[in-house]
Amino acid sequence: MRDPRAVRHPGRPGADRPGAATPRVVVIGGGIAGLAAAACLRDRDVDVVLLEREHYLGGRVGGWNTTLHDGSTVPMNRGFHAFFRQYYNLRGLLRRVDPELTGLGALPEYPLLSANGRLDTFAGLPKSPPWNALGFVARSPTFRWRDVPRMNLRAAATLADVRVPESYARLDHINAADYLRRIGFPEAARHLAFEVFSRSFFAPPTDLSAAELALMFHLYFLGSSEGLLFDVATDSFPAALWEPLRDHLDQRGVRFRLGTAVESISHEGPREFAVHTADGEAIAADAVVLAADLGSAQRIVRRSPTPAHREWRERLGSARTAPPFLVSRLWLDRPVAEQRHAFLGTSGFGPVDNISVLDRYERSAARWARDHGGSVVEVHCYALPADATVDELRPQVLEELHRVYPETTGAEVLDERHELRSDCPLFPPGGFALRPSIPTPEPALVLAGDHVRVDLPVALMERAATSGMLAANRLLGLWGLRGHDVWSVPVQGRSPALRVAGRFA
Repeated sequence: MRDPRAVRHPGRPGADRPGAATPRVVVIGGGIAGLAAAACLRDRDVDVVLLEREHYLGGRVGGWNTTLHDGSTVPMNRGFHAFFRQYYNLRGLLRRVDPELTGLGALPEYPLLSANGRLDTFAGLPKSPPWNALGFVARSPTFRWRDVPRMNLRAAATLADVRVPESYARLDHINAADYLRRIGFPEAARHLAFEVFSRSFFAPPTDLSAAELALMFHLYFLGSSEGLLFDVATDSFPAALWEPLRDHLDQRGVRFRLGTAVESISHEGPREFAVHTADGEAIAADAVVLAADLGSAQRIVRRSPTPAHREWRERLGSARTAPPFLVSRLWLDRPVAEQRHAFLGTSGFGPVDNISVLDRYERSAARWARDHGGSVVEVHCYALPADATVDELRPQVLEELHRVYPETTGAEVLDERHELRSDCPLFPPGGFALRPSIPTPEPALVLAGDHVRVDLPVALMERAATSGMLAANRLLGLWGLRGHDVWSVPVQGRSPALRVAGRFA
């Protein structure tokens, strides 16, 4: 950990292993949250059964194989994911089997290109606040020094006074667009901030809580000295990350049941719970970690008599998913220009939000590109209309790709795959008070995932990993077992003076 101000949140003291009776926990969901929970529970010799409806692990960061027209079998997934250096708990999970994190590799640059030709980058900036912010303003063509006097500096100070959950009480009622307008961000800089932060939640800025946006500024820029550069998986997600972790946990005694969908949870049977699968099996459990994605968790609870607490069920049921997003992966018959970045964020290019050249960093894509003399390009479109279709979007995707990388205009698309999904959580203005938390009315039933409330400065994949660890700790505490330490970036702004200014804004 580079940041000396990273915070350790210690787990509860307790025994290292159960007494005479070993509790059994069923973890529903094999994404990041479920894997983190399973690993932490098994560390204390708890009997763990993990159920996953797909035939692969990783959840929204999972992957599978697909066969192209040329007969080659290649990996496919739901799109690009950035593994930031401040994802302490996620990286700790991966280090269980890969101590040096060889499955991740650094991208040297994270540029953002606007349609008017401006290019912003975070490479080469100082890592520690406030020098990173000052360095960015000093060289950015988008956010310039002359813009600073026009800003409402008192309102801007709230970005330096981020605390969880206090910042939600102050900012959650405002949307991200109005918040940056209130601060006085110039229009071009607002678009830049939206591309970096808001779109990461697959949401338009008018549908994203200002508190969530402020948290992102704190986590990635103003509160952490880890910087905005990130690592990527050096191969397909299963090969680089999840298959080695599964082998490791399997050897330690976690029982994996892939391709097993869960229908409901009840209090039937010899133990506290029975987890009912789609094929009619009932698995007895002393406790359950419900780590499915939001929509799946809502469906399971709707079909379950447990828990019967009406207010809690309504709270979970009221949570919303973000608008659809599209990932278009194209196998081209020629390489893109040598100077193109492995990852490029875009603004003003129709529905396109970023473009990845996978053969620049993913081994399997590089092999295909080398064997065919081509390239593997991925285009992402976020926050799409609810009625968006692949047929409608495909021509726009190609048109904007050709605008950004003109050399692709004459390229033949040898094959293509399009993933149009709508299953990510939405964090709208006013939604924090209704966000489901890890504990439920049933002490031995806990939630985990990036959609649950975690009162620490975490987001996205790191929120998922942290929630899984905290869910496991909650159950371990029931049995007097020792909890796990959790890490985060600083829990408040780094500058005492700016924190004071922010509280009077």
